[in-house]
Amino acid sequence: MRSAAVRPRTGAHLLLPEVLARIDNLEILARTVVEGFLNGLHLSVYLGLSLDFAEHRPYMPGDDIRRIDWRLFGRTDRHYVKLFEAETNANFVVLLDVSRSMSYGSHAVTKLDYARYLAASLTYFSRKQRDRVGLVTFDDDVVDRVPASAKNLDLCLHTLHRARAGRPGELGKPILKATESLRRKGIIVLISDFYEDVEDVVRAVRVLQAPGHDVMVFHLLDPAELDLPFQGPSNFRDMESGDELPVIPEKLREGYREVLTVHTEALRDRFTAGGVDYVRLDTSRPLDQALFRFLLHREKRRKAR
Repeated sequence: MRSAAVRPRTGAHLLLPEVLARIDNLEILARTVVEGFLNGLHLSVYLGLSLDFAEHRPYMPGDDIRRIDWRLFGRTDRHYVKLFEAETNANFVVLLDVSRSMSYGSHAVTKLDYARYLAASLTYFSRKQRDRVGLVTFDDDVVDRVPASAKNLDLCLHTLHRARAGRPGELGKPILKATESLRRKGIIVLISDFYEDVEDVVRAVRVLQAPGHDVMVFHLLDPAELDLPFQGPSNFRDMESGDELPVIPEKLREGYREVLTVHTEALRDRFTAGGVDYVRLDTSRPLDQALFRFLLHREKRRKAR
């Protein structure tokens, strides 16, 4: 297995959010992202996969020739590829924040759009590994719930397609409610902009970990939220509460960046110390970083088991 220090070389321009925004079918989008990403990886084709043999199937055009069983070919004069069992056929569930602040976007794609692309791609990838896939969307309560099942990929994608950001949100109450139905240990991915106090966020994620789930969090921020690039005095509206505040960005920019850095580094440090993988994402950047980190997360989980 190659080192975790290796980085993927992908056609990253194909994973740019504004390119993905032109695809209005989430299944096609997810397949495009996942298959394009995996084809571009200069890593073992089994990264994140169990090496336990499952079965053969006939070779089809487009299959990786490295997966052909040449010994079987020598006996049968037919091409078959090896299929491998995904590690434990786990339950894989995405918890997606659809609170009002997720509707913000300073470019072609909002945070919710990016989150939907990411959730769809990870769900599609996990189903390809024979995981049972599920989804929970939430704001200040659970909005939609798709139970983890081998048959629920289409339902997950449909639910993501119609997800809308509307009400103010919080983490504690809906996550506690969601865990009541997540009884079987599995992989949980939480996607949010984490507009809450660090202690409240960490407390909510601990609730997810308590049953023994393997948790990974993606922290989504718009580039304007990262840099505060605005010019001239303006009224800024809190997208959760609706409150407005007069701001002169030039005077606050440096202090704002420092506060944001403290917030994100505190989340990273607390999550890492608690055994949770944390990834901060700029919603103007390609999805390859997120997908690669998820692959490494699965591989680390497999080795740990």
